[in-house]
Amino acid sequence: MKTVTEGSLLWEPSQQQIKTSGVTLFMNWLKEEKGHTFSNQLELWKWSVDELEEFWGSIWTYCNVISKTPYDQVLDSRKMPGAKWFAGSTINYAEHVFRNHSKSKPALIFQSETLQRTEISWDQLQEKTASVAHYLRKLGVKAGDRVVGYMPNIPETIAAFLACASLGAIWSSSSPDFGTGSVIDRLKQIEPTVLFAVDGYSYNGKLHNRLSSVAELQAALPSLKQTVLISNINANDIELTKSTVKWEEVLQEKSELIFESLPFDHPLWILFSSGTTGLPKPIVQSQGGILIEHLKTLIVEQGVNEEDVFFWFTTTGWMMWNLLVGGLLAGGTVVLYDGSPSYPNIDVLWNLADEAGVTFFGTSAAFLSANLKFGVKPNGRYRFDKLKAICSTGSPLTVDGFNWVYDNVKKDVWLVSTSGGTDVCTAFVGGSPILPVYAGEIQGRSLGANVQSFDDDGNEVINEVGELVITDPMPSMPLYFWKDENNERYHESYFDMYPGIWRHGDWIQIDEKGSCVIYGRSDSTINRHGVRLGTSEIYRAAEGLEEVTESMVIDLELLGRESFMLLFVVLKEGTELNNDLKNKIKSKIKQMVSPRFVPNEIYEVNEIPKTLTGKKLEVPVRKILLGMPLEKVVNPGSMANPGTLQYYIDLAEKLNIKK
Repeated sequence: MKTVTEGSLLWEPSQQQIKTSGVTLFMNWLKEEKGHTFSNQLELWKWSVDELEEFWGSIWTYCNVISKTPYDQVLDSRKMPGAKWFAGSTINYAEHVFRNHSKSKPALIFQSETLQRTEISWDQLQEKTASVAHYLRKLGVKAGDRVVGYMPNIPETIAAFLACASLGAIWSSSSPDFGTGSVIDRLKQIEPTVLFAVDGYSYNGKLHNRLSSVAELQAALPSLKQTVLISNINANDIELTKSTVKWEEVLQEKSELIFESLPFDHPLWILFSSGTTGLPKPIVQSQGGILIEHLKTLIVEQGVNEEDVFFWFTTTGWMMWNLLVGGLLAGGTVVLYDGSPSYPNIDVLWNLADEAGVTFFGTSAAFLSANLKFGVKPNGRYRFDKLKAICSTGSPLTVDGFNWVYDNVKKDVWLVSTSGGTDVCTAFVGGSPILPVYAGEIQGRSLGANVQSFDDDGNEVINEVGELVITDPMPSMPLYFWKDENNERYHESYFDMYPGIWRHGDWIQIDEKGSCVIYGRSDSTINRHGVRLGTSEIYRAAEGLEEVTESMVIDLELLGRESFMLLFVVLKEGTELNNDLKNKIKSKIKQMVSPRFVPNEIYEVNEIPKTLTGKKLEVPVRKILLGMPLEKVVNPGSMANPGTLQYYIDLAEKLNIKK
């Protein structure tokens, strides 16, 4: 693998790729229909945020949004929060999915650890969705009622969600690999009427029975009228409540699929924040806001169409599942995978992509980094004839990660590094198929997203690291948080630092051409002698060594004291953290980052503490090391590996550092 540095040119689209891209087709339409001409992506982006109302009105028309009534205006005002979009319109998300019904290709392709790849036709998906919707109506479920899933990424989950969307019920899901207490923390807040649940799931070759967890959920959710149980692993029955029916019973009655006409701002689903401290935030997003945002993202920006096969490795507990379903809005075939991305080996997803003809392969930066670490070379085994794009999110993709893709997957592929949030269920910054790809850089800001980098005084900065802010509303921003009195948590989450401007909590640098680099969470920033740095630069250096598989850096700078920086590393099997390796790590950080950011101490750990969605718990660990009690710092139920915290509790006692 050749050595590259940040900003090295790795890929340029051909003239044919530019000509047929979704962005170019949209620009051609704008020229013909509106008389607007743009010479490049940056000009298009600037128009999309300067003329926000005209831009979103154009997306409405271009993507042929179906509304039973005309809208009065695109946007009532640019205030945040509280912006009203497309008032007067009446739409239905599920209707926009099933207008793409096709006899010539499947709606879904599904594979799991226990089931071979199979196809689900549009007829099958529509028939099941209609039966589920009919059953919910018979139960008395109506628009605005909450229906929840304790479900993995399987076709039944898609049908249950689309049934809810068709009648206006509000969907929310938790992955069955979440701890039961964590699921209760989420679902109890929204008082669901119906629960869809599986008896268990398979991960890493092991079956996990979840029937006892289903019984706990039933006991903890008094609002439940009914539970629909899907036999996913054929687990032995245990005593569940009498109001439990099998999935097969729900499908017995056939019915026509009816789409209720709903106001644009009618809730579609409730997503939850990670809930690392306190209860997870129940984020309510609208049918119309998500619909038009995902149409824009998938059809215009990514260029997904009816010939595409769209895949993202995700669970139902991550917002990428919600975006994955959106592939159906664009008319593509959606690929679902349930299981470990490395079982029976790390080739499993690459094999699926090749055999299923995936055109858009979505994953996490962590997955690509793991492939790099283990020396995986998919292009030695697979052709990837159909693969057009590889999309990466979840955390910043390192320069080495960029380079690995082009050296080991496919030379001619559009690598889309993207960053957004559960809060808006989309990207703030991402890719453009008409721009070159430079190592370590995100190609640009998303259309219609007025993303800026602000200094502490609220001034826009270029070529400097600042707070990622959004200065104008986006349609998919939360309507509100569920049962959030006076919108207090909503305001506190986004608008405390800069009133009326959304602060997302990431460090970002934007250059003159519009390219971006994300430097990690701004609330976990390292501050060494007055110089601030995002944690991702430290990770890029430390994890660039073959001995280091993962790392986490914590800065214990205290008021009136020197910064004291600790680096925790997970090492490759058979590697020892001796003085030679410590010095090698420090030397790499000194060389790649700065002597200023060389850690004071390096510790070896077995795992890095993470949320259920795989994010490093830098801030809670910092608070633990400063002596704060665990119960005030993090909710263990929100973690993928809560057992890892004891190490830091013990270390805090040894260090005896008090805040």
